[in-house]
Amino acid sequence: MTTMSADMTLKRQDFRCVHRLRVRWAEVDIQKIVFNAHYLTYADVAMSEYWRALALPYESSMQALAGDVYLRKATVDYHASARLDDLLDIGMRCTRVGNSSLGFEAAIFVGDKLLVTVDLVYVFADPKTQTARRVPQALRETIEHFQAGHDMVSLKVGDWATLGADATQVRKAVFVQEQGIAEDIELDALDATAVHAVAYNRLNMPVATGRLLQDAPREGRIGRMAVDRVLRGQRWGRAILDALVQAGEQRGDAKIILHAQRSAEGFYLRSGFAVLGEPYEEVGIPHITMQRVLG
Repeated sequence: MTTMSADMTLKRQDFRCVHRLRVRWAEVDIQKIVFNAHYLTYADVAMSEYWRALALPYESSMQALAGDVYLRKATVDYHASARLDDLLDIGMRCTRVGNSSLGFEAAIFVGDKLLVTVDLVYVFADPKTQTARRVPQALRETIEHFQAGHDMVSLKVGDWATLGADATQVRKAVFVQEQGIAEDIELDALDATAVHAVAYNRLNMPVATGRLLQDAPREGRIGRMAVDRVLRGQRWGRAILDALVQAGEQRGDAKIILHAQRSAEGFYLRSGFAVLGEPYEEVGIPHITMQRVLG
């Protein structure tokens, strides 16, 4: 059995995974405080964020692990009440990984004040029979790796022959299935000449990708940036972008351009890219050209 320490004097800093949400009108009762049952909902939201922080898309990861987790017990301790429009920080951490069970602790704060703690016990089980199974070693190690503060994805940079199959898996899910772009447009002959980057989670599943072309001497072009839909917001897209920029710097590029979807413009601005020219449409999606000068 693997046991992780629990601290009775909980603070937000005790949790690597913290999710913020605002109390909504529908969640308060006649006493004008959050109805007690909603704290379990808040804990469940934080549990979803915990899987995201592990870089594990829940459904496909559980299929890869040949099991699923089922809630067996929930214990709630109420210390103080949350009120309408409070901004709540919900911390989630794993406290124990046993033979077939997993213990989690959620703590709900407003500011630095602890309002509620929720202890959750899950059982890893066969989804068909719902009979307990041993927690897979890969899941055990993934949780321990996260709780120890380590990175949850690893990056590989290489050619299409090496990374093409994994890059294709992510790109099809994002561009073809999610955004409706034709597959013969999304996958093109330029892939064979590009530098590719792929991020993998601890189960060796590809979760993000991008590519770097060379349009002219000392001019690179980044494209096909894609992150698994349920894992966005964890900075793994930024890790891919940084890896491709570094690859451009290493081969001597003086600048890098990209054709950004307008919905991602802010992401690239925060990464040091500047807007060039006016917006336009590409494959029916609003785009903007952006550039970053290197060196």
